[in-house]
Amino acid sequence: MSSSMLSSQTDEDFHKAHNKAMFNELQHFLNPDEATLISFSDIKKMLKPKNEVYKGMMVVPINQIVGSEGRYHDFDNRFFPKSLHLKTRWEHIDMAHIKDINLPPIALYELGGLYFVRDGNHRVSVARAKGIEFIDAEVVSLQSEIQLHPGDSLAKMTRQVINYEKRVFYTETNFGDITDYWLLDFSTTGQYDVIYNHILTHKYYINMNKSEEISMEEAILSWFNTVYMPVIKIIDKHHIMRWFKKRTKADMYVWLIKYWDELKQKFNAEIPLDTVADFITHKYGLSFTRRIWNKIEQIVLKKRIENNSEP
Repeated sequence: MSSSMLSSQTDEDFHKAHNKAMFNELQHFLNPDEATLISFSDIKKMLKPKNEVYKGMMVVPINQIVGSEGRYHDFDNRFFPKSLHLKTRWEHIDMAHIKDINLPPIALYELGGLYFVRDGNHRVSVARAKGIEFIDAEVVSLQSEIQLHPGDSLAKMTRQVINYEKRVFYTETNFGDITDYWLLDFSTTGQYDVIYNHILTHKYYINMNKSEEISMEEAILSWFNTVYMPVIKIIDKHHIMRWFKKRTKADMYVWLIKYWDELKQKFNAEIPLDTVADFITHKYGLSFTRRIWNKIEQIVLKKRIENNSEP
């Protein structure tokens, strides 16, 4: 095959792959995250792996490579190229495939049963475009008890991690049996650790006034009845959740307590939680139309002030 024919072929291959990325993005324009390549750092923060193990050279199924360490903005969730600036490098790799030139192995991280590219994003992209099912890779495995599913979006993986964290929290603390409450749910990861620390802090302050240390079971029940549920009642009383449709009451509990503590430290004074909740209601409680009118009124007022100040 002549050089001009090779160049024409690689140009055609790239544009086919690029068009697939564009079409994929259009198909998911309402939920763009579903067409986004997953960031390795995002998954690492969620799973919190304990250590690394060098696995060496392996043959890896390409459909289990779901993300990248640094180039997740350049490719879609199927590793098709999203940007035209990838064209030159992509075509060089494609040409090597056409000429049957052996390329060096890619480098991958394995985490949760899935793979993330350390080096070799373009090679994975070209292999995907050509329908190749396996690729040689040098693998470093990060140890995690959570197993993820290929094909899931970051949102689904996040939900899976949250569900895992909930199972661990309820199992290790016996929270559900102690409180008869099974609806401690969150929309972000890492929040069950926050709750556990709240309980430990509550236990510490109770024990300061006792000669005998209370049990963890007593601390959990006390925290639930005297801290958590009163805050939830205030959240319900002020109808705060209507302004945070995608969050849970437990999310709001954590955020409200944190915000409350920050206000008390800032003003060096005790502030009733009801007052804080009332402030949040007024801040977020304006209807969308009212907010627009407020913005318009601000612009008009500013214009009047400017006109009046003119000589």
